[in-house]
Amino acid sequence: MQRHMSYLQKHPSITKNRISNFTGDNQWKDVNIQSVLFDQRVSGEPHVKLEVWSAPGQERPSFSHAVKQTYGPAKVRQDFGPSWTTHWFRVTATIPDSFEGKPVQFLFDSNSEAMVWSADGAPIMGLTGGGGTERHVDYLLTSCASANEPQRVFYVEMACNGLFGNGSYQQHPQDRAIYYRLSAAELVAPNPEAWRLLHDMEVVGEMASRLPQDTPRYWQALTAANRMINLFEHSDASTVGPARAVATEFLSAQGGDSTHQVYAIGNCHIDTAWLWPFDETKRKAARSWATQINLMEDYPEYRFAASQAQQFEWLSENYPSLFRRIQDKAQTGQFIPIGGTWVEMDCNIPSGESLVRQFLLGQRFFKHHFGATCDVFWLPDTFGYSSQLPQIVRLAGAKYFFTQKLSWNNINTFPNTTFRWVGLDGSHILTHMAPSNTYGAQCRPGELIDSVKRHKDIAYSNESLYLFGNGDGGGGPLRPMLERMRRMQSVDGLPRVKQTHPREFYEHVEKTAKDLVSWKGELYFELHRGTYTSQSNNKLWNRRSEFLLRDTELLCTIAHIQSSSGGFQFKYPSSELTHLWKLVCLNQFHDVVPGSAINMVYRDSEKMYKDVFDSAEELRRQAVAAIYGADAVPADPELATQLTVFNTIGWMRSDIVAIPDHLSARFKKLGNNSAVQIREAGGAVLALADNVPGFAAHTIDPASILAAEDVQRDAEDENPLHVFQTDSGDFVLANRFVRVVVDQTGHIVSYYDLDESRELVPGGEKANFFELYDDVPIFWDAWDIEIYSLEKFKSLDGGVQVSIGERGPLVASLSVTVPISQQSVLRQTISLSSISPRLDFDCNVDWHENRKCLKVSFTWDIYSDMATYETQYGVVQRPTHRNTTWDMAKFEVCAHKFADLSEFGYGVALLNDCKYGHSTLENTMTLTLLRSPKAPDEHCDMGTHSFRYALYPHKGCFNESNVVQEAYRFNVPLLSIPSTIPDTCVSDRSPHFSLSGARNVVLDTIKLAEDDTRGVIVRLYEAFGGHASALLTAKMPFTSVQKVNILEEPMDNDDARNSGLNLLPFSKTVKVQLKPFEIVTL
Repeated sequence: MQRHMSYLQKHPSITKNRISNFTGDNQWKDVNIQSVLFDQRVSGEPHVKLEVWSAPGQERPSFSHAVKQTYGPAKVRQDFGPSWTTHWFRVTATIPDSFEGKPVQFLFDSNSEAMVWSADGAPIMGLTGGGGTERHVDYLLTSCASANEPQRVFYVEMACNGLFGNGSYQQHPQDRAIYYRLSAAELVAPNPEAWRLLHDMEVVGEMASRLPQDTPRYWQALTAANRMINLFEHSDASTVGPARAVATEFLSAQGGDSTHQVYAIGNCHIDTAWLWPFDETKRKAARSWATQINLMEDYPEYRFAASQAQQFEWLSENYPSLFRRIQDKAQTGQFIPIGGTWVEMDCNIPSGESLVRQFLLGQRFFKHHFGATCDVFWLPDTFGYSSQLPQIVRLAGAKYFFTQKLSWNNINTFPNTTFRWVGLDGSHILTHMAPSNTYGAQCRPGELIDSVKRHKDIAYSNESLYLFGNGDGGGGPLRPMLERMRRMQSVDGLPRVKQTHPREFYEHVEKTAKDLVSWKGELYFELHRGTYTSQSNNKLWNRRSEFLLRDTELLCTIAHIQSSSGGFQFKYPSSELTHLWKLVCLNQFHDVVPGSAINMVYRDSEKMYKDVFDSAEELRRQAVAAIYGADAVPADPELATQLTVFNTIGWMRSDIVAIPDHLSARFKKLGNNSAVQIREAGGAVLALADNVPGFAAHTIDPASILAAEDVQRDAEDENPLHVFQTDSGDFVLANRFVRVVVDQTGHIVSYYDLDESRELVPGGEKANFFELYDDVPIFWDAWDIEIYSLEKFKSLDGGVQVSIGERGPLVASLSVTVPISQQSVLRQTISLSSISPRLDFDCNVDWHENRKCLKVSFTWDIYSDMATYETQYGVVQRPTHRNTTWDMAKFEVCAHKFADLSEFGYGVALLNDCKYGHSTLENTMTLTLLRSPKAPDEHCDMGTHSFRYALYPHKGCFNESNVVQEAYRFNVPLLSIPSTIPDTCVSDRSPHFSLSGARNVVLDTIKLAEDDTRGVIVRLYEAFGGHASALLTAKMPFTSVQKVNILEEPMDNDDARNSGLNLLPFSKTVKVQLKPFEIVTL
């Protein structure tokens, strides 16, 4: 018997702890592997001379500017700051003769992010200081030093922020001033064999930790790791080789052909803004990608994917030499542009057209700079996936989809890994969610083992994707990861691993997978439901900018067409419109418009939206002047004699408009009548714009309005509008459509449809009921609303004041003041017009709460198991009950312009102009208005908010209603144009575009083609979920029409290109056939 045998099978946990101690930077580091990783190190002069120049304020100067500045002495253990400042170091390195024959690295640890630059201005690699798995502080000066090495001069650009911003965002504001200490600046000679032994042990040791204990391979790994430690002696360098030989023998055993195949791809998911501002992302991308380019030289098998065309564009502008190196590596297949979108956008808040523009901008950029579009839609980290994405992805020339975010679900486990995702219209894309449940894997055996254990569709597909590299803040894969990856390529006990383009994975699945399951509809994310509401004003600006750009493109297109045939000049502003769409799409990044970024980001975002509004409004003004003539639309509105309104949506509409002050005197002469109202407060004038055709104009001229006494008589006979207070104290708003009763707490206690003789509010129930909820999530403050929050709230019915505002004849209103707390108050105007059953609510909130959530609810006498919510290019239905955990998880859902609750014969729609958080439980609809999280933006939503919502009762169920059209009317007001245009001139002009024959089809977008100034793009969609045959008529002359994809390219074949199109002879009309929820671009 061997006297020293320890029978490790009787104490495996002790041996595992021994392995951990052997590799760790811990109390044993003077005798474990850490003690031999470096042969020599030197610091300070004459070997390392440091000089520094600190940029003023928060400037991020270029290399060419920085090197011209005056540098002063710097030293290790010196503090630099404050936060978000930049400090440039000039480093003069002199390698000592004693380093001859050894590799030499420069270690620079500023406990922050940094970039190494060559003396001639080439960005070389990024550095990440501090601790953790992201740490990367070494820059290789030479792989083998010679005697009398030349002195080296290079630069280090230090950014005073960490990889994840400026300290813990949960505990501290990101604007706080902290300083970063330079803790190391030295030359070291690493011991390559010792490092290889460390990487060997990282693989063998973790296999011993993660393999099942009832397998032989587990005991082989444990035995090998134990032997390696026994053979190693820190004071004897010759023992490293024998220890490595044990690892080599163990790792040489290969698995069989039936072993699970992992397709590995390096990446460094870089949030375009999150815990840092946009400008810092520009440097993060350069730091991260420069590091990857260097790694590719040493690891030819390495493949790295990067998404987000915006980051590539920033790189091309600010780091052109690095961008060219990336283009070269893309040609070799090592650097893989992927994703196809402008940024990795949120998929809940943006409109359908915004999602289209993400792909249009992204795919065009990739094709122009890299020669091809992307066939893999790459979105690993966003907060839910719209049911129209499969169709949009297909129309963008892609057919594969990757994500992993649903692994974060906090109620139900998503049941699939590799599956066909079927969208709202029936389009499908092959979808994969990495079973490692991360896009930031560290190349560890346990992650590969999890890729098999967590694969939910392994019965149909024995392969998976594996994304590795430090992410969110960038960084990407590091050298130790690639070393471990080499050791794990084909090892018994682990899946087989190959590094490749993700496309190869998807193509192999297409060829080999059998009976893949399908998932129909939205991929609802059961977490981060608060992102439908946080940063309310940012969401408002997003909605407004989407519609403003839509209107601007429409009017610029009309002006361009007319200028081509009318002898005047109007050049379609393609470049500027593209620039504005880039700004909007940038702000739809998945941590910006959802509301989960720091305050600095929203200050920048506000400036960008202001640029969008200012520029687009000016373009719109120029287009209108071109359409009607500069004389008819004077640059000085004071010269106008009447008001022309342009209807930028596709349906005839009537609406109430405000008359500009300089024209009001002419209208006041008419007094109050059915077409004019002089407001009691301030004397402003409202006027009726009646029957304005879609995509056409109408002039409101006092001379064309009937005499006051005749109009007043008509008003009394046909359009009675009343507001009064009853003897019981309730308030009544009534017109010929509805009668609404509001009690003294501002609640609607009756909403009576006069035509249908139907009461909408059940007895004892209320609508417009405000509640203030506790809003303290488990962890993610700005991101989450938790289900338990619904249990703790207070009703806001104390101290409410209600009074009569306007009394008609066009608009009657009530003014409501609702105290929320001692710090916050809501002021609301409830208004009813003479022309509609729609009840409007204009809200102004002074909001100063701490982790509270404001909601408003409406209870109806309507019974339905499903509610209908608008999504991009269509609607989705969701349950009004909580029968299952899947139903319960949708206690807060996303909707765009409306939600609708209908039963057979009747329904009510809740419209909004900027709110996205909804819920419907049984017969109560709720709209989430405001939140007040404190991280990562400690000022989130503090201040004043203005928003609108409305109630729209309708006969018939949702599919029989005109809710879609009414939601457009509510969000897209008539465009007011002070003018001198005679009404006869406007009336003679037929609509520029019209759509007829299918009320379920929306003509959403009209723009000039990207690459053909003679071509016009028209995008329409089926909105309700049925087949349609629509007649599209254009006033412009056209000779041909064809279907294109959203990249404005012809469809793949003639059948698809012409399917459902019929150009009617001797007309300017084309007949378009649409399938349910189909998006058609002509």
